[in-house]
Amino acid sequence: MQSFLAKCIFLSFVFVTAMFTIFSINEVGAEEKLVEAKSIGFEETTIIEFENNGKSEIQSFRIWLGKDNSFKSFKTEKGWTGKKTPQGVIVFTTSEPIKLGQSVKFGIKTDNTKPGINWKALDKNNQELEIGKTLVTESPSKPSIKDINKSTSVEKNGGIFSDSVFRLIPEKPNVASTIRVIGDRFASNQEYDFYLGNFFLDSFETDENGHFIFTTKLPESQKADRVEFFVKDKQGNQKELSLRIGELSSRIAGEVRLTISGLPPKINPGDVLLISGTGNPGGTVTARVMDPEGKIVTTNAISINTQGKWSFKTLLSIDTPLGKYSAEISDGKDTILKSLIVESSKTIHITPSQIKYEAGDILLFNGTALPNQNVEVIFENPQGTEIYSDIIQTDNSGFFDFKFETEPSFVDGTYVVFAFQGDKSEIVYVGIGELPEAQLVAKMDRLNYDAGDTAIVSLSGPESATLTFLIIDPSDKNKFSDTITLGPDGRIDYELDLSGYTSGVYTVVVTRANAQTNEVFSVGLQVGSGSIDLNLTKEAYEPGDPILILGNSGPNILITLSLLDPDGNEVRVKETFTNKEGNLSESSFRIPSNAVPGVWTIKAKSGPNFEEVKFEILPSMEEGMIVFVEGIDYIPGVGKIIKIKVLGATQSVVIEIFSQTQELVGHLEFVATDAGLVALPWPVPNDTPAGNYTIKVKDAFNSAETSFVLEK
Repeated sequence: MQSFLAKCIFLSFVFVTAMFTIFSINEVGAEEKLVEAKSIGFEETTIIEFENNGKSEIQSFRIWLGKDNSFKSFKTEKGWTGKKTPQGVIVFTTSEPIKLGQSVKFGIKTDNTKPGINWKALDKNNQELEIGKTLVTESPSKPSIKDINKSTSVEKNGGIFSDSVFRLIPEKPNVASTIRVIGDRFASNQEYDFYLGNFFLDSFETDENGHFIFTTKLPESQKADRVEFFVKDKQGNQKELSLRIGELSSRIAGEVRLTISGLPPKINPGDVLLISGTGNPGGTVTARVMDPEGKIVTTNAISINTQGKWSFKTLLSIDTPLGKYSAEISDGKDTILKSLIVESSKTIHITPSQIKYEAGDILLFNGTALPNQNVEVIFENPQGTEIYSDIIQTDNSGFFDFKFETEPSFVDGTYVVFAFQGDKSEIVYVGIGELPEAQLVAKMDRLNYDAGDTAIVSLSGPESATLTFLIIDPSDKNKFSDTITLGPDGRIDYELDLSGYTSGVYTVVVTRANAQTNEVFSVGLQVGSGSIDLNLTKEAYEPGDPILILGNSGPNILITLSLLDPDGNEVRVKETFTNKEGNLSESSFRIPSNAVPGVWTIKAKSGPNFEEVKFEILPSMEEGMIVFVEGIDYIPGVGKIIKIKVLGATQSVVIEIFSQTQELVGHLEFVATDAGLVALPWPVPNDTPAGNYTIKVKDAFNSAETSFVLEK
């Protein structure tokens, strides 16, 4: 015991000395002031500005707070993107690095006031230029995060850019008509004026994504002719649209026959219903809708305009009962009866037994899909990492169910369940420790496409959210961008035209405010280009274990991976591809929880080439002690920290970390608490290579082990 205490005291001395050295070096380096940082704040809002005083260009900044504070939101200048890591670090990056004498501002909101902000500036090679900490100077008034763009790019370049666009609805308006004006890709949160020639029509403000929409009316004094519409910012910059407006429509005289158009024979819950028709000018149309049982569910009075036209728009709620509905349209004299069917376009439905669970609970799900067909289920944690997958066959009625047992170590947050059957999919959210929130999700309908195909990108997120959609080409350049609005159910299937796309691997990047998700797809990749080498990191697994598949073959080729049980049945199939060096790494496979013991197979196939690797499934064993990795953190000046937790331990516990070649790379010892708990951080040596590592623990009575993947 004395030897053990001596080791602890020595390690503590080394750690304190190292931290003292680090901070001493930082204080000396700060005198050079390659990067000047200053911040001003009021209550929870802070604006931090960085100025480059050195010769090296700055490509990214990383900022983080102390342990008793955290970021709530952030805002960047145009041309910069931000991402918050699970460790609470915000990483700001740009494609246009700031040079000597240039500066950039970021806005943040924090839990506590006047935070101390730690920061690090990096060059284009991700090399550290300077690290420091800035304290907030209190402002007499609240600085607006919206002012970031106003005080930088807007002041310099104005709020109108070369790719700013706007349009009118209708596209061919008449004199004295009401128009809707829609614009995109303007500066965010800015005020603008709208003109018809020199005649001022209206003022408006863009949202946080540079989008706007408003309604205005054209003057009756305007002549029917070709005119110019202008959007002007406060600096005098303008964007114009030239078109011809028609003559003032004359009032329709006499009686007009009651008509209706636009009513579809079938409609889905969540869709928008837009109907229109004609009637006596100045009159009223009454629209009543009856459910399948003949009960009136809604009644609306609709005015007929002076041209004898009327229209009605409504949104069918997501929970609208399915069945045949009747619509009755009347102007008091004539009546028109129509019918429509409300049906679901979804073939897969999944319902959790509850939407909020606690760590350690068993999650239960019921579902329906096409009968007698397989449904693939994938479960992802809040970090987007796949933690469970299974193949389930529906019965004769299409019913299926499944369960997933969580562990006490599961972090609180929103977990996402994906279900696939053919080209149909379903997304369900459940919460652990808290109620679930809609997550930003993007899924391709296929992995590989031919040039000219139309790819279907299934997008999911908050209801009616506006998303920025970006395609990155194989050379890491922007290929395509668009602005997408989700439906009232928070979903949309986006059709992406791949005409003109060359062969290679592309990335879909979808962002909304501070949230971002990525999805990879390929165009024109081929199969069958040389032999395939395949390896696993272990020779034996237990039910529920993840499988890391490594291999190599020709560069940029398609490979189909299959998991086969001892009887040769395919349990899971996934298409993937090698990178430009020909390397393959796939970590999404997992042993089914009900896997039978025996010899299983991973098979890789590409054209005529194939390779197999055998491994053994061992029976599940009840353990008196459990070890798991609670998380991986990064501490500036120290490096990566593996947070190891042991439950059910007794007395002194020995923890050893082994590489995939069974080389001992770490050794820890600690005494368990009375509750049997051991929680220790393992600082990863800087020269430790990426790969699969195993943690083995033992006390006087039991032993346990787990594995984790160390990324670069």
